[in-house]
Amino acid sequence: MRAILVIDVQESFRSSEAGWATISAPDIVDRVSRVVEHGRDAGDAIVWVLHEEPGSDGPFDPALGQVRLQPGLDARDDDVHVAKRVHNAFTGTDLEDRLRQLGVDEVVVTGIRTEQCCETTARVASDLGFAVTFVIDATATHPHEAWDGGTISAADIQRATASALQERFATVTTIDALVGAASA
Repeated sequence: MRAILVIDVQESFRSSEAGWATISAPDIVDRVSRVVEHGRDAGDAIVWVLHEEPGSDGPFDPALGQVRLQPGLDARDDDVHVAKRVHNAFTGTDLEDRLRQLGVDEVVVTGIRTEQCCETTARVASDLGFAVTFVIDATATHPHEAWDGGTISAADIQRATASALQERFATVTTIDALVGAASA
């Protein structure tokens, strides 16, 4: 069985200091929704992961109201809902146990930020023995300052992440390839 993981597509990012204006995919809700709809049609489990930092007084502090899914995402009560406090969705949560109880052996990774929470979750999932599909265009990120100066574009970050994951930790694909593969 397969599970679609939707990681951190939450209001926190739209209100955070990084600024939504520089996100690589401002239409991330539409992109993720295509994957979720495809997954629902295929009978996949849907997992909604939200990052929270209680007491931080920042955008990820649940007390401030931004730790919620962005509007337009179709979360249902019978879906799996997970709150995490570290970069990956497994450490400190019961996600692995819940996936195993459902008989999940493959996870499909989508969400925000490509190279942080999405990539880290993909790597940990692989280490735990899950097959991992990483839907690169159903993830989003921001440009970052490079450690040695300058700026790394979001596109370059995504390319590097996909290259690091491919054939080591995950099968990297696109929304069209994932959805089209099931239609063929």
